[in-house]
Amino acid sequence: MDIGNRIRELRKTQGLTQEELADRAELTKGFISQLERDMTSPSIATLEDILQCLGTTLSEFFREDKEEQIVFTEEDYFEKEDREYGNQITWIIPNAQKNSMEPICLTLDKNGSTYPDNPHEGEEFGYVLEGTVDIHIGRQVYHASKGDSFYYTADKPHFLSSKKGARLLWVTSPPSF
Repeated sequence: MDIGNRIRELRKTQGLTQEELADRAELTKGFISQLERDMTSPSIATLEDILQCLGTTLSEFFREDKEEQIVFTEEDYFEKEDREYGNQITWIIPNAQKNSMEPICLTLDKNGSTYPDNPHEGEEFGYVLEGTVDIHIGRQVYHASKGDSFYYTADKPHFLSSKKGARLLWVTSPPSF
């Protein structure tokens, strides 16, 4: 992890200058400048002071969000044939057994419609029955077509959109309606 660059990003996100951060952390502007350029390393105590001024903690600062798969295609599906009962189960979301959800139906019309949803606790899953849909999560956009499924936690701003219309099986937990 590039500590200096990460501190610079947090400082700018907070709208602070190097001098303002230095004043709040009782450090010099030169030290903050050197830190952001990776020319020096802070002690743990100094880093904790800086991070407190930036509104975060050591654990949040060093936590790296792993890139999660949102859209799943047929290649990702897992099938199991139960010969005893003569049926076949297809899991369209890998490891879905760890999730708990409530199904709803959703149809997006052909007028470039969107379905907005605010961040909330829980998770959402969808399966595209017809058409195509764009899943907007934070600043990322994921594209899903007929036969694709998608899954995400709903803790970031998110919405669905479709330029040509789509019909989805959509599941949310806990229910948001």
